[in-house]
Amino acid sequence: MKKQVYTALFLACSVPALAQIPEDALRMGYTVPGGTARSQAIGGANGALGGDISTLFTNPAGLGFYKTSEIVLSPMFGFYNGKGSFRGTDAQGNAFNRFSLGTSGFVTGWSDRYSNWGSKAFAIGINQTANFNGMTHYKGVNDYSSYSENMADEFARYYRSQRERYPDYSDEQIIDDALDENSLSLLTKMGLYTYLIDAVRDNNGVGTVFSRAEEAFPLNQEKTIKTTGGITEISLGMGASMNDKFYLGGSIGIPIVNYNRTSIYRESDVNGTGNDEFDFSEYKEEYSSKGVGFNARLGMIFKPVAPLRIGLAVHSPTFYGLRDKFSSIMTTNLDTLDDIRDGNGGFTNQVSVASRDFFNGSNPSFKYNNTSPWRFIASGAWMFNAVEDVTKQQGFISADIEYVTYGSSRMHSADEYENEGDDQYFKDLNNVIKGEYKGTFNFRVGGELKFNTLMTRLGFAHYGNPYKDGALNASRTNLSGGLGYRDKGIFVDVTYVHSIYKNVDFPYRLDNPDRANTFAETTQNNGQVILTVGIKL
Repeated sequence: MKKQVYTALFLACSVPALAQIPEDALRMGYTVPGGTARSQAIGGANGALGGDISTLFTNPAGLGFYKTSEIVLSPMFGFYNGKGSFRGTDAQGNAFNRFSLGTSGFVTGWSDRYSNWGSKAFAIGINQTANFNGMTHYKGVNDYSSYSENMADEFARYYRSQRERYPDYSDEQIIDDALDENSLSLLTKMGLYTYLIDAVRDNNGVGTVFSRAEEAFPLNQEKTIKTTGGITEISLGMGASMNDKFYLGGSIGIPIVNYNRTSIYRESDVNGTGNDEFDFSEYKEEYSSKGVGFNARLGMIFKPVAPLRIGLAVHSPTFYGLRDKFSSIMTTNLDTLDDIRDGNGGFTNQVSVASRDFFNGSNPSFKYNNTSPWRFIASGAWMFNAVEDVTKQQGFISADIEYVTYGSSRMHSADEYENEGDDQYFKDLNNVIKGEYKGTFNFRVGGELKFNTLMTRLGFAHYGNPYKDGALNASRTNLSGGLGYRDKGIFVDVTYVHSIYKNVDFPYRLDNPDRANTFAETTQNNGQVILTVGIKL
């Protein structure tokens, strides 16, 4: 990772714990859209197929294949667990399960024999275009850095300036002033309050800022992250066919974002208790991001010969308006240092403080705008026994190639009281996004074999690495299979999708360009069972 590009981000914002970071942009763009059980069973490779409501969210030209109407409902059940590898140690997180709703909606199609555009269809649907459910856990021993390092460095700069301006101030006075200083980050003030970082003077009156965690090296470091929610999109679209050869379609979407994250980070003394002034420090954070957006999709499908279908689609960026909310608690145990007053007339060696204590008893929130990447999709499908009567068709094989411009994601403040510092922060942030992420290709392939009223399906999808830095690697791989039944206007499909999501996670980032950032390699192994029930009208 290019260390120097992050320095400006840490220095530009007075409360970095509340600020947006590059990972927020990636989260909104590095997504795997859901679909009906049929679509998911073939790896989501439906860009050239049509005849499924999922095409409303991939290639809306596929709506032009409809000549009748249908109602579709797709409940889902997911299994989520994850593990991490950090500094040579592997760790497994706790699993959890969750219900959600997949692609559901209504399509109405009709034919016009007096027009070259022989069939047309209109659809309204709801879909989970991003699934944020996941669990990550990792731990290891670190003798190189601590999350308190940034706090100590930031306070050291403030401490030196105050000593120069007010040479008669005691360290206690400087620290008391620092706790009310708006230019200092929230984390630094929490570290000061809990004595994780402190100042001391020697016999000659020379003051030094230090971190108790850094003095206790090496450290056990551990982080657990649980995320829930997703992006649920409501979409309206229309498609039409010309002579059953050429199909055009378009749709507009209104995605609704609901993202929740609970993270717990802990550093502790490898040597145990009773030997120094540091036992552990724990930082727990609750974060949510909610909002709404707007996007558009255009697509076409061409049948040069009856068995072959070729599709092209483009997805505009989604323009989101988001509000982030945040709360945190830091607890530090000072081990042998037990002369801190506890507020009840006694003494303690463990001190806690909450973020709301620095914001007049309330937790802060922040509004901003997010623009997701462009998506370009090329698709192809080959039909077996491609006759007009779909009941006699024998199946198909289909593939999509998708290109996503992850480096084009952007963020901007939406606060009407935006100040110059906020503006500079987002400029720096967008430069980091552009420098850290790249465009990449995604691949989806799948097929279906049809046996009268029963169908079997298999699929595969791979989503490529969005990072420019060769040391970082992320990918999503989906393996899927399912069964389907169609008869007398009723269809039922069931699918299982196994998803392997590999990524990296930084427990903290250092604002010193000469210091390398340590990170964990994480893997989430998730499963989803999808049931789709539909009725032809």
